[in-house]
Amino acid sequence: MLDSAPTPSLHPGLAQAASFPLIAAIHGRRSRRFAKGATIPNGPLAFTSRHAPEPLDPVEQMLLIATVAGNTGWSNLFAHHPAYGARLPNYTTAAGGRSFPSSAGFNTSEFFFTDDSGTYFLPTRDMTPASSGAEDGDLAAWLDAHRARIVRLAEGRLNIPAEMPHMEGHNTWCANVPGSTLIFPVADVAQQVILLLLYLVQNGTGIYDNVNGRQIPGLERFSHRLDLSVAYPMTFLEQIAMTDVAVEMGTACYAGALMLQALGLGGWMYTGLNPFTVLGASGDPAVPGLGFRFRMLDGNPLPYVTGLPGVFEAHVPPHHADMGAAVSAVVRRKFGKGGPFDPTVSGPYRDNAAVRGAAATIDEEASEIVTIMADYIFATFGRFPATAPAVLVHTYLQAHRLDTDFYDTHFGKGAYLETHARHDDLWTR
Repeated sequence: MLDSAPTPSLHPGLAQAASFPLIAAIHGRRSRRFAKGATIPNGPLAFTSRHAPEPLDPVEQMLLIATVAGNTGWSNLFAHHPAYGARLPNYTTAAGGRSFPSSAGFNTSEFFFTDDSGTYFLPTRDMTPASSGAEDGDLAAWLDAHRARIVRLAEGRLNIPAEMPHMEGHNTWCANVPGSTLIFPVADVAQQVILLLLYLVQNGTGIYDNVNGRQIPGLERFSHRLDLSVAYPMTFLEQIAMTDVAVEMGTACYAGALMLQALGLGGWMYTGLNPFTVLGASGDPAVPGLGFRFRMLDGNPLPYVTGLPGVFEAHVPPHHADMGAAVSAVVRRKFGKGGPFDPTVSGPYRDNAAVRGAAATIDEEASEIVTIMADYIFATFGRFPATAPAVLVHTYLQAHRLDTDFYDTHFGKGAYLETHARHDDLWTR
């Protein structure tokens, strides 16, 4: 859709972005950190901007955010697994696809962003593809569909003090600065682990507690369907979950980084913000962050963050009554109304009902097995997952209006693209 031919009425900045070559975006991608209003006080690259900070145009901001987090149509289900016979693998958890890949189609991340006007939440992981012409290349309608989903959480920019330990030293002069837009995904790692446990059980195995060197009590009753000789070490499964969501979040931000080039915006993707400061677990009342719930656990110096009530809740207590309820919620997400295996949901197939209805079911025994493993972890370690965070924020994408004077002063030719040079002419406010 984004590479469709621009319509005559399209904003000139959107028209430029829609026709910008992919190879130019890839080869032209650089971290361009010097925003309007920035200062580097000393050193070989010392420079003070002559311009005041200036926010992004609302239209270009929406295109950027939707590029990072947006729904882009229907996802394709897993087509075949020899062990499933005529049934489809039931791994996928969302009916809609997004602008970035997600391991096994789990889609456990959602997106937040902040600018001078406020802090916002944009939920898209279970978004039904926009039907207001977006599938026909109507870029404006696609943006409108995403804009309508934005939830305002607070007034003003998210407070991330420009000092350690809230922000890495090399970012204190340029990160989350006035005028900028900061976008970041937050992942439900707890849900990712539950989905991986369901995957293992569907494929005939489970996990064992390699921290304490023992099998999980109760699994021996299911030898008729589980081969525990090939069970995964618990910590390895949790590492897989962390890696999966890190790739998901990183590729989402990378999609935005490419869009920065097409729009002619400065910015970069990075990790140098304290995740506990951002989520709200810094321990400093003056730095409330997003306000996520957390608690401190005996013997662990790091906060155990579980969710923002009513907005983004990980699949753990207290947001679910117990781990069994969390497992049930994940299964409902797959097979319930609007899920990828709901036969009434539309989609990309000629006969969507027949395809969606052909998925292998997750039977009650499979849910019971996963609940046994999840209950064991929560009871043994006082948390779920045992060794990974339940909620993860790691990668950020920042966008700002670039001060090209800095690059003209300190760099040779080619430090920025023609889109950066023309940006303000196309995006006047």
